[in-house]
Amino acid sequence: MSQNTPGHSRGLKKTHKATIAGVAALGAAALTLSLATGGQGSTEVEPQALTANQKVAWGYDAGDPQTKALAASLGDQHTALGLKAKQDAETRAKAQAAAQAKEKAAKTKAAAKAKADARERAARAEAKAKTSAKKRSSTKAAASRSTTRAPIFSNNLDGWIREALFIMDKNDIPGSYHGLHKNIMRESSGNPLAINNWDINARNGVPSKGLLQIIYPTFKAYHVPGTKFDQYDPVANIVASANYAADRYGSIDNVNSAY
Repeated sequence: MSQNTPGHSRGLKKTHKATIAGVAALGAAALTLSLATGGQGSTEVEPQALTANQKVAWGYDAGDPQTKALAASLGDQHTALGLKAKQDAETRAKAQAAAQAKEKAAKTKAAAKAKADARERAARAEAKAKTSAKKRSSTKAAASRSTTRAPIFSNNLDGWIREALFIMDKNDIPGSYHGLHKNIMRESSGNPLAINNWDINARNGVPSKGLLQIIYPTFKAYHVPGTKFDQYDPVANIVASANYAADRYGSIDNVNSAY
């Protein structure tokens, strides 16, 4: 065995040191290239790509086992970094695509709801318009029928009684032509301007007036809207008196004397 020279320690040869430095530089170059490419896949730096000067300066020896091992390790690391960058990019792309799809779906749903709401409002408005038009048409038709069918009554006792019966029928007031006629003849003999100035009502200041001799308080209480507010008006007098008789006796037909 040879002895060590005094003052010198046994360690790596200069060639090994240069080789390690060269491989380290190669790794740094590979890492820089990976970062520059933005992780778009792996890129191997072949040792043959080095210039002659770089090989000499770095002490590159492609056949050295240690150099091969270091180069292989750096290549694996570089490949792993490239795959990681690619996976990160794919993950970001998927997340962005999912967010865009979600936003698009939300907009589509909102647009569909707005369209449905608009259709519903339009349908309600159309239905309301149809209902209003139908109601107006019905009211107009009814008014037209009423005008067309309204009979014309003569201005005499017979006409007054018949007109009174027409109004009484619309207001559900009972009474017949015979019941009205017999009481009118007993009370006023058919004179619409008849007035009683001698009985108790007259002495109390409210004389009986008209065809059926009704006093003012009773006429006022039983007056039927649609007739004149006048005790002497023959139709108004008959209808108010028949309304009072219906309330007190059940019908003017049941009255056979002063009431």
